[in-house]
Amino acid sequence: MKKIKLSITLFTAFLIYSLNAVGGNPDRAGEAGAPQMLINPWTRSVGFGGANTASVTGLEAMSLNIAGMAFTKKTEVLVNHKRYLVGSDIGINSFGFSQRVGETGVMGLSIMSMSFGEIDITEVDKPEGGIGTFSPSVMNLDFGYAKAFSNSIYGGLSVKIISESISNVSSRGFAFDAGIRYITGENDQVKFGIALKNVGPTMKASGDGLSFTATNDNAGFDVSSTQDHRSTPYQLPSLLNIGMSYDFYIAPKVDSASSEISADHRLTLAGNFTSNSFTKDQYRVGLEYAFRSMFMLRGGYVLEQRTWFDAEKRTSAYTGPAFGVSFVAPLGKSGSTFGLHYAYQSTESFDGTHSIGIRLDL
Repeated sequence: MKKIKLSITLFTAFLIYSLNAVGGNPDRAGEAGAPQMLINPWTRSVGFGGANTASVTGLEAMSLNIAGMAFTKKTEVLVNHKRYLVGSDIGINSFGFSQRVGETGVMGLSIMSMSFGEIDITEVDKPEGGIGTFSPSVMNLDFGYAKAFSNSIYGGLSVKIISESISNVSSRGFAFDAGIRYITGENDQVKFGIALKNVGPTMKASGDGLSFTATNDNAGFDVSSTQDHRSTPYQLPSLLNIGMSYDFYIAPKVDSASSEISADHRLTLAGNFTSNSFTKDQYRVGLEYAFRSMFMLRGGYVLEQRTWFDAEKRTSAYTGPAFGVSFVAPLGKSGSTFGLHYAYQSTESFDGTHSIGIRLDL
């Protein structure tokens, strides 16, 4: 119990310090860098509208609340493809796995890579290109650890390595995520979650693309020198997620051996508040229906503070409804499962985002 209290105290202190250090307001929108850190690469939580901070489990929890990864049963593998902002020709591929270590701990690794296709190289005297192409590279590498401190308290911490580059300019950085999850109520139906994400030092671009050659007349001789443009450091888009969920079970059954709850029908109602340091805050609500943990249908809605349903005043691409569906099939009698997941999230510009993923529980 003392370790649990100490962990909660340290997390709270870290939370307060981080909010004071990186807190911002909507007037700073556009000043942060590494915006890909705000993209959820997975599928199930996207179909939920991102409202499931308190109830997300397994490897997907790395994108919302790392504490939920502690619910990995043994080994989990996720592969996901996202058609991002359909019409922009941007694709996002993600892969990850989590592994239980010991009785209460889980380690996880995930990789997200964005593809932008080939872009023409242009110069001042050749604005139409024709001199070659380049392909931007954006990648996030995430290492995480989650642990069950008791039957009701779970926590986790992860570190992200961020990489961005074009043909001659690149930037590197890292950030931390931390989260706590608390479960209570009859049959563990009530869940609370809080997560702090994308907290880290500033990043800065560097490379040959920021250099230029200057020629000076020095005592009748032309002297050439290479000089660098100054690159301004930028902060990361840190945020705070606070969520709650409630499970409605129809004729629940409790396994006497494992104490796990099962029911033919389940409804989960979830809500989440996202405090963004560089943009407007968001409210998210979601509802999921599950039949025997084999078929799941979910939906969610995202509201932006001070704009609500007024599309003309919205400043985020992802505002509005989201939908998702999952099919899960058992693989033999070992308890392993194969899951196929799909989600669609509407956007203000382009034609929304489609996500499809495969999940293996081994």
